[in-house]
Order: sequence, then structure tokens, then C-alpha cells
Amino acid sequence: MKVRDRGIIVGRMSPGTNNCITDVPGLMVGHVTLDYPLDDKGEEYACTGVTAILPHGGNLFKEKVTAASYVLNGFGKTTGLVQVNELGTIESPIMLTNTLGVPAVTQGTLEYMLAENEEIGETTGTINIVVGECNDSYLNSIRLFPVKPENAIQAIKKASAIPAEEGAVGAGKGMVCFGHKGGIGTASRMIEADDPHMIGCLVLSNFGKKEEFMAGKYNIESIKTGIAETADGSIMIILATNAPLSDRQLLRMAKRCGIGLGRTGSHYSHGSGDIVIAFSTANKTMHDSDEYIQSSSMIRDDHPLMNDLFTAAAEATEEAILNSLSQAETTKGRKGRVVEAYPFL
Repeated sequence: MKVRDRGIIVGRMSPGTNNCITDVPGLMVGHVTLDYPLDDKGEEYACTGVTAILPHGGNLFKEKVTAASYVLNGFGKTTGLVQVNELGTIESPIMLTNTLGVPAVTQGTLEYMLAENEEIGETTGTINIVVGECNDSYLNSIRLFPVKPENAIQAIKKASAIPAEEGAVGAGKGMVCFGHKGGIGTASRMIEADDPHMIGCLVLSNFGKKEEFMAGKYNIESIKTGIAETADGSIMIILATNAPLSDRQLLRMAKRCGIGLGRTGSHYSHGSGDIVIAFSTANKTMHDSDEYIQSSSMIRDDHPLMNDLFTAAAEATEEAILNSLSQAETTKGRKGRVVEAYPFL
């Protein structure tokens, strides 16, 4: 159950139809969840997965979307963000997994994109694969590398525009947030205008100590119990919109996601990788073009809509994090460890 269904209203703006990142037209999400023992004694366990976010259903390499990324705290092991910020585009699915699963997911995504585009590395250049991660080693036997390249391909092929599953699914299967079960959460906001725009956010939450959660502001009981202290953790925030924005404007929006994160209680701990990837589906860059001038539209920086977009980014991030807690179920993992769902009362 989403927090809005529990009577918790975040912010002043209205959500989209499904209050999900897939409210952004054309966007698709797919999960592959790994949940099984890796030995006879049950000491080792696969409690992890892969999540794929496809900005649109076409060929992402041939039709690149405008994008930017922002590092709130850089204790992370992502791939592809250097080129994203240099060129202002994304040309692959955005993939999420556990920290040590990044190489396998990169490999699988690369294999999928090469099969879709035979010219890569032959008659044209190479491709930039974008993968983000969080550390799920409390519940997942991360050292045994349960995530394989084929899991990335499966997640991409499973992607659809239906409301995305949330909680302990996909990359979120083994994640812990504020001492309770976290994982995948998503939310959206509508921008009312002559040409309405949609903003969607998907998070992979894996951060915070139980005493840091701002439970009181949501009128829910603060829980004293929780799991033993884990590493500082991380969060990946994926922000999507169909509003026409430049990569510079997307960077400005990405920064506002940190406001939503902070409102829940995070202070970007020393060992936390807190990273935002933002993109717009409005203007696409064609890989194959004989034109040397490219034209695109963008909202004026001084138009009031920009402030609405900033507000939407903060609100959707905050609510997506709460949904990752609200939707997650109690989960068992390695060494018999159990992380309880947050008992929303």
C-alpha cells in the first residue's frame, strides 16, 4: 500500500494517474528479483535483483534522451555518468542493482544493446551504459555474485508501462532503509499548464539509521526497534519528465531531489552514495543525422513553470522514498537475517 493510501499526503501538488514514474508517457520499468538459498545450510542467500528503467520504447541508442546526473554524496560505484554529464544524453536503459553486481549488469545491458544495434563498434562508435547501485550485503551474499548478465537482459525485456512494482523487488530486494525494509519506491507529480507536464521519480532506498527517520512529521509512530546497524547505505534517485528541458535545466532539477531526500531524515552520511539521474523525453537526439544544426525547445528559466518543476522534483522524491518503505515486505536473507517491514500504524 502506498503512503497516500494510508492517509499520508506529501506536499501540495497532485500525483499522476498511478502516482508512478511510468505516468511519464512512454517510460517503462522492469524488475528481475533473485530470492533463493545459495548453499544447503542457508547461510548464503541470493537476496537481490535488477531494475531497468527505459526512457522510451524505441531504440535508445538511436534516439537518445536529454539527461544529467548529480552527485549528492559520491560514495558510489556507478557507470556511465561521466559521459552523461559531458554530452547531456542517455543512450541506454538506466539499470539498478547491488554494488558488486554492476559489472555483470553492465555486461548484460551491453550485450542487449549490441544485439539491437549491429553498427556499434563497427560503423559507428561505442555505447555508454548507465548503471547505478546500492550495497545490499546485509541480506544478500554479495561476494558470491548472484546477479548475472542474463538478469539484466531479462529486466529490460520485462519492462512495461504498467505501474511499477515497489518495495522488495528487483534491485530493491535486499535493501534496508532507516533500519527497516526499503527498496524500490516511486511517485509522480502533474504540472498544470497550457501544455501539462508529468514528473516521475523512482528510488532505490538503502540509507539511514532508524532514529533518523522523520516519522513524527508524517503522524506515524517512531519505532524504537530495528536491525543491527549496517553500513551508511545509499540511494539512487531516477527523475523523469516529459517537460522540454535542457541538460543544464535537468541538472538544476536533480539538485532539488536532495531536498526531498533530506525531508525524510537523511543527511548524506559519509559512506552513502546518493546519486540522481534525471532525463527528459521531450527532445531526442538522433544518432544518425546528416544535419549539423540541431533544434530543440525548452522552458524559459525565468518562467514560473520552472519553480513548479523544482517543487515536483522534491515532492516526488520524498514520496517515492516513503513508498519504498510502505510497499516493502519483511524479508529474510543470508545468515538467517530478517529485516522487518516498517509497521505503519
